Amino acid sequence: MKNTFGNNITITLFGESHGESIGCILDGLAPGIKIDNDLIERMVSLRKPRGKISTSRHEGDKYRIVSGVFEGVTTGTPICIIIDNENTRSDDYADLKRIPRPGHADYTASLKYHGFQDYRGGGHFSGRITAPLVAAGAIVMQALNNKGIYIGTHIHKLGDITDTDFNDYINDINSLYDREFPVLDTEAGEKMRKLIESAAADGDSVGGILKTAVAGIPGGIGEPWFDSMESMLSHAIFSIPAVKGIEFGDGFNLAGMRGSEANDAFRMSGDRVVTATNHNGGINGGITNGMPIEFSTAIKPTPSIYKEQDSVDLSDNTDTKLTIEGRHDPAIIHRARIVVDAMTALTVADMLVTHFGTDYLA
Repeated sequence: MKNTFGNNITITLFGESHGESIGCILDGLAPGIKIDNDLIERMVSLRKPRGKISTSRHEGDKYRIVSGVFEGVTTGTPICIIIDNENTRSDDYADLKRIPRPGHADYTASLKYHGFQDYRGGGHFSGRITAPLVAAGAIVMQALNNKGIYIGTHIHKLGDITDTDFNDYINDINSLYDREFPVLDTEAGEKMRKLIESAAADGDSVGGILKTAVAGIPGGIGEPWFDSMESMLSHAIFSIPAVKGIEFGDGFNLAGMRGSEANDAFRMSGDRVVTATNHNGGINGGITNGMPIEFSTAIKPTPSIYKEQDSVDLSDNTDTKLTIEGRHDPAIIHRARIVVDAMTALTVADMLVTHFGTDYLA
């Protein structure tokens, strides 16, 4: 029943969607890192619901750092972050103890925890639990920014609508933190919004593909075989609710190329070794090569929809129909992007201190 991720920098999540509070413990971070509350608040705000394309459940998400920080800097001891739940309507979920929602963890959680799980709003499996994860990621993000490492994610594809690719990495990444809807092409973004609103009007939901870049990361980072950069990022990203796929660089498209097309040729740029292309997403043999890491993440449609669905009644093991009540997102992809950023920051930081030592980020 493990809820901890990481080797040298670890994060442990606790709480439930409709419990008193949610939070996390961030451990292993070096002392002396300045806490940028503006960055924390900005990242947490980018996870919040917005208008017609999100749930109507709005939480303040006022985080409290109750340990591990003194006089505005990290002390090197465990950092505890707590966020209180303030806007719950648990009665909307009264039937879920016996009738699991298709696509959710209701049924599998019941199997694993023998029916003792908190089923309200998805309990510990709710996307609500990502709020403290984002706050923790923001603390680590500041430390990475101080090292010239920047992480950003945009919606690459929604339906048949495609955003432009990263080009000027650092400027593109920084621009995304000024945008509540994370696209590089605002025209494509408006079309995506309308698609989400259309799904919401139909009582349905949509998914899509996110693309993430990590710029400024040095080469040589990764611990093959089993803690390679791709292995650890995949482990981390798959921990985020609704993630169903990840690919690095050109990913599955590489399978349709010849080696002469897929290989990234090396060349000199001043005194640096660079690659002419980045089909492999900045990673060779599980180790960073100094080019930006790029990966794509598949986000499935939100499973909570307002259409009638088939399910089962676990109280008497019979087939039944289910119409979900409550407040739900017609799409979570625009909110998930900052969770991907946070989880990427935590993973990259852990990999860096594994390579350089625990005081690397100090």
